[in-house]
Amino acid sequence: MPNIKSAIKRVEVTQKKTVANRTKNSEIRTIVKKANVAVANGEASEELLRKTQKSVDHAAAKGRMSKQAAARAKSRIAKAVNAAK
Repeated sequence: MPNIKSAIKRVEVTQKKTVANRTKNSEIRTIVKKANVAVANGEASEELLRKTQKSVDHAAAKGRMSKQAAARAKSRIAKAVNAAK
């Protein structure tokens, strides 16, 4: 543990941000997984696709995932939803 006040603060801030980032990244992964499960169960809908794409776009805009990874995820989900129709 650091002794200097500013270093102590940096550690605390980093820990808080780490927890927040893990939570947000986990939410994104969960949303994508739920969409994939819904498609596999035949419960795919346009609204599900729209909500998933919106979440993925927001994550890419905030830097939580790369733009290419977001595009790939959206494409895969859209392809699966269209195939399920």
